[in-house]
Amino acid sequence: MDRDAKVEVAGRVVTAEQDTGKLENEVSSAIRWSAVNSLLQRLAAVGISVLLARLIAPEQFGVFAVALVVLNIVLSVSELGVSAALVRHNGPVEEMAPTVTTLSLASGTLLALICFLGAPWFSGAMDAPEATGVIQLMSVALVIAGATAVPGAMMQRNFRQDHKFYADTAAFVVGTAVAVVLAIMGFGAWSLAWQRIAQNLSAAVIMFWLTDDRFRPGWNSARAKELLAFGLPLAGSSLLIFGVMNVDYIVVGALLGTVPLGFYLLAFNLASWPVAAFSAPVRSVSLAAFSKVREDPDLFQRSFGRALGLLALVTVPACVLLAALAEPLVRVVYGERWAPAAAALALLVLLGAVRVALELGYDFLASAGRSRAILVIHLVWLGALVPLLALGAHLDGIRGVAAAHVVVAVLVITPAYLITFKPYGVRAGALGARLLRPFLGGVLMVAVVIAVRNVVDSQLLQILLGGVLSCLAYALVVFPMRHEIIAVLRKRAGA
Repeated sequence: MDRDAKVEVAGRVVTAEQDTGKLENEVSSAIRWSAVNSLLQRLAAVGISVLLARLIAPEQFGVFAVALVVLNIVLSVSELGVSAALVRHNGPVEEMAPTVTTLSLASGTLLALICFLGAPWFSGAMDAPEATGVIQLMSVALVIAGATAVPGAMMQRNFRQDHKFYADTAAFVVGTAVAVVLAIMGFGAWSLAWQRIAQNLSAAVIMFWLTDDRFRPGWNSARAKELLAFGLPLAGSSLLIFGVMNVDYIVVGALLGTVPLGFYLLAFNLASWPVAAFSAPVRSVSLAAFSKVREDPDLFQRSFGRALGLLALVTVPACVLLAALAEPLVRVVYGERWAPAAAALALLVLLGAVRVALELGYDFLASAGRSRAILVIHLVWLGALVPLLALGAHLDGIRGVAAAHVVVAVLVITPAYLITFKPYGVRAGALGARLLRPFLGGVLMVAVVIAVRNVVDSQLLQILLGGVLSCLAYALVVFPMRHEIIAVLRKRAGA
C-alpha cells in the first residue's frame, strides 16, 4: 500500500515536472516571438515617426494627441476587463467565451456611440475644436476592439505570440502606407487617425483568420456575474491607468497649448520605447504564465523576482542611453524644430523604467486575483498625480510635468506595490538584490556619457561614441549575472 502510494506520488511528481517543462517551453517560445515582434515594430515605428514628424507640423500632432486621449480613455474600459479573466482562467473556456464575446462587443459599440456624440464637447474642453472629426473617426476602433477581444485573449492564453506577430506586421504595413500617403497629400492629423483605423482593421482580419477557437455571442448569467466581479475592478484600474498615463496630455494641452503638447507627445512616445520593446514581450505572456503557477507559492514569488531581474538587465541600458543622450538624439534624429521635446524626454525615460517594474507587478497581482487591490493602487496614483502635474506645468512647463510623473511613481506607487506583494512572499530586499547590478551599471553608463559629451562637440559622435562606451561599461558591471542567464537558457533548452 505504501509502495503504491509512493509510486503514485512519484508519478505525479514526474507529471508536474513535465507540465512545468512544457509551460516553460511555451512561455519561452512566446517571449521570443513577442520580443522579435516588439523590437521590429518599435524600430519600424521610430523610422516612420521620424518621417511623419517631417511631413506633419507639431500643431497637427497636438490635434491628434487630443483625439488619442479620448480614444485611449474608452479603449481602457471597452471590454470591461473580462478578456483578462479569460486569459487567467485555467479550465475550459467553452462556457465562458461566448459571454465574454457578448460583453466586449456590446460595451465597445456603446462606448463608440458615446465617444462619437461626445466628441464636440471634449475637443472644446481641450480648446482644440478641430479635433472633433478626428475623434469621431477614431471611435470606430472601439467597435473593432470589442470584436477582437476574445481572439486576442485566446492568443495570449495559448501563448500564440507568433499569430500576434503576423497580425501586428500586417497592421503596420497597411497603417504605414495609409499614413504616409495621406500625410504627403497634406491631411495632417487625419492621416494619423486613418492610420490607426487601418491598423486595427488589418490586425482584426488576421486575428480572426488565424484563431481556431471562434465563439459566437452568447449569454450565461452565472458566468457573466463571475466575469464582471473580476473584470470590473480591472476595467476601473485600466481607466485609472489611462488617466495616469494620459492626464498629462490634458494638463499640457489645457495649460500650455497644442504646440507644447506636440513636443510632449513626441517625448513621451520616444520614452516609452524601452517599455514597448522589452516589457511588452514579457507582459504578453506574464499574466497567463503567473496564473499557471499561482498554486505553488514558492514558485509563484520566485517567478516574479526572476522575471523582474531579467527585464531590468535589458531595460536599464536602453533607458539610460535615451535619458543621457536625449538632447543630441532629438536634434539629430527629429530635427532642430523638435528640440524642445528633449526637455521632458530624460525624465519621461526614468518614468518608463519604473513602469516596466510596475506593469509586471500589475500582472502578478491580477494573476493572484487581486483586482480590487490594483484598483485602489491606481486610484491613489491618479489622485496624487493630478495636482502635481498642474504644479509642474506651472513651474517648469513640459519638463515639470515629466518630473511630477516620476515623483509619484517612485515615492508613492512603488511602495504601494511592495506592500501589496507581502502576502505572496515578495520582499523589497530580495528584489533590490536582483536589481543592484543593473542599477550600478546604469550609474556608470551615465558617468561615461557625461564624460563623452564634455569632450566631444559633434552631436552625432556623442550618440555613437557615448552609446558604445557606456554599453561596454554596463556589460562589465553586469557580467557576473551571465551565470543566471545561462542557467535559464539551459533550463528552457532542456524543456
